[in-house]
Amino acid sequence: MNNRLAQIAYVSTYIPKKCGLATYTHHLREAIILSKGNRAPDPVITMCNNDEQLDYMEPWMLPLIKQEQDDYKRIAEIINQSTVDVVSLQHEFGIFGGGAGSHIVDFLRYVKKPVVTTFHTVFEQPVAPYAEVQREVAYLSDHILVMNRKGIGYLNNNFGIPLEKITFIPHGAPVPNRTDRASTRKSAGWENRKVLFTFGLLGRSKGIELILRALASAVQAVPELLYVIAGQTHPEVRKYEGEAYREELAGLIKELGLEHHVQWINRYVPEDELVSLISACDLYVTPYPGMSQITSGTLAYAAGLGRPILSTPYVYAKDLVQGYDEMLLPFGDVDSWSSKMIELFTFPGMLVKWERVMAEIGRSMQWPQVGATHLRLFEQMIMEQRGKIAYVG
Repeated sequence: MNNRLAQIAYVSTYIPKKCGLATYTHHLREAIILSKGNRAPDPVITMCNNDEQLDYMEPWMLPLIKQEQDDYKRIAEIINQSTVDVVSLQHEFGIFGGGAGSHIVDFLRYVKKPVVTTFHTVFEQPVAPYAEVQREVAYLSDHILVMNRKGIGYLNNNFGIPLEKITFIPHGAPVPNRTDRASTRKSAGWENRKVLFTFGLLGRSKGIELILRALASAVQAVPELLYVIAGQTHPEVRKYEGEAYREELAGLIKELGLEHHVQWINRYVPEDELVSLISACDLYVTPYPGMSQITSGTLAYAAGLGRPILSTPYVYAKDLVQGYDEMLLPFGDVDSWSSKMIELFTFPGMLVKWERVMAEIGRSMQWPQVGATHLRLFEQMIMEQRGKIAYVG
């Protein structure tokens, strides 16, 4: 790697698309460019729909039309003829065309550069058609990255992927900026409040009702509590039921007499504002009812920003806080959640202790470290590829 810096091509959705994967890939790419110490723009194969092509006009962007199967082979051949050294494929089933995103298999069959695939979703018990597609993607990739240690065992057990082919690298997160905490709290109206925060596209899978019911008891002991629910209703949810879920929650808030203790931020929250809001909260909560969720970008951000968390014990949360199970509570146990909230905000030093623990966990998740770790792995893959070519030659 002494003669020139590695050139990495990313395959993913990409900004300005408003999706977690697009944002993730943008930050990963920026962190790796920073780690390389140069500003040369690594190319991005931007997964998009026909009507989104004009969003990707930069010379280093290569739009790939999601549903056009022939496009996958065409782009693979462009990469083969380029100076790209390694491909970073960010895999989520829904971003590629075909059943369960099967078109990406065509790209993998034709591309000749080494491919490192990051699986953003890994199932403990995969089912058709996702199992077949993931098996093929894993088989055709030169190396696999997961953001949850459990994912290593799942891929090994379900598909026989060798353990040495899989690496755990945590989900990236911003570096904390302590200086704007006070100003954010003031502008958000959080002064003299103890703030619980939830962020994400709103839908019935978020478990918001659990926090509201627990809050109704907790505010009797801690009247300064404020629960902030940030984020729009999920577009797929809005398509089928409009704002019915948000209206149900609003009705529950009124029924429980919590109007003074809940704040809605019912809009798209730009990332810089989101980082400021998470940094300014006192406790980040993810009360998800589904236990199989293997990654959570918002919980990763909370950890990276060193915020104390309280969560249900879904797969990602359990992996994140290993050894600190007091931060995990069962879904549906309103009394336990209420008691823990009271305990955290009344017992001297308890919240500060949790904050120290999360700051320690979060340090390895911040983008500079995550970018440098990715770059080391990519350089290793490039060296191995060159070794193979030299051996064959």
